[in-house]
Amino acid sequence: MIEAEDLTRRYGDLTAVDGVSFTVGDGEIVGMLGPNGAGKTTAIRVITGFLPPSSGRVRVAGHDLFEDPVSARRKIGYLPENVALYPEMRVSEYLSYRARLEGMRSTEAKKAIRGALADCLIEQVSGKVIGTLSKGFKQRVGLAATILHQPEVLVLDEPTIGLDPKQIIAIRELIRKLGGQRTLLLSTHILPEVELLCDRVIIIDRGRIVAEGTPESLRQSWQGEAVVALELKGAASDRAETLESLPGVAGVDRVGESRFELRCRPGSDPREEVFRLAVERGWTLLELTLRSASLEDIFVRLTTDDRAASPSTEEVAS
Repeated sequence: MIEAEDLTRRYGDLTAVDGVSFTVGDGEIVGMLGPNGAGKTTAIRVITGFLPPSSGRVRVAGHDLFEDPVSARRKIGYLPENVALYPEMRVSEYLSYRARLEGMRSTEAKKAIRGALADCLIEQVSGKVIGTLSKGFKQRVGLAATILHQPEVLVLDEPTIGLDPKQIIAIRELIRKLGGQRTLLLSTHILPEVELLCDRVIIIDRGRIVAEGTPESLRQSWQGEAVVALELKGAASDRAETLESLPGVAGVDRVGESRFELRCRPGSDPREEVFRLAVERGWTLLELTLRSASLEDIFVRLTTDDRAASPSTEEVAS
């Protein structure tokens, strides 16, 4: 549905997007993940036709965005980070206005507006002035306007930024529902959003793709140093030194009065040895958990300056 090929966007001497290539398949939900300033929004604006690239190509549903922009844009519903709403308009008036911009006839527009209001769960506020709505409802109005023309592809840029926790949950549920019906590209820097919503992840940093794959494939490729979380009751004062002497333990970090984190050597799982030691010493074992690398660990490691030992994008791609 979306094919980006060697996209580059420069602003003078600054290269905001540097040779980015990826695809989003039909019905797939893909998250574009990166820190602030990584180039996500610029890439999104190029993909949706709001910015021309310095070089590269984009195809949407088979249409070249730069050779046949009208046909390509008809296939796209784009929700920018800052939704452009008219606060003095009522919700229904705004959606009617957007329908006219999309070239819809009156009967077609009325049907589309009813469907968008229902899909975005805003029927109860259709007669209200947009400026009086909460930010969560405004975001839903923006989503309703985005899907009015029944696009095959939805591109959402930071759709939950600035919302409170309840609003975030509601918008995520809505995105999940919309994603089940369309191809969806979601730009965000919020890790739980990616894990909860996305089939595949593209991690971008300093304008380049540094990793691509499913959350699970990325975790498997970036296992790194596993950690055993441990909580003991009634242990002796030398317990850290004793734990560090166990086979497979590279180091021990004390994270509380009775809590420790055991850094494991590659391929090691010292939990059985810890259990035996606790029985032998008469320690009460309150927690014993093996923690592999999380998506957050991977994200932090990939978006820092020190990546000398990191595998290439191809090695982590699924």
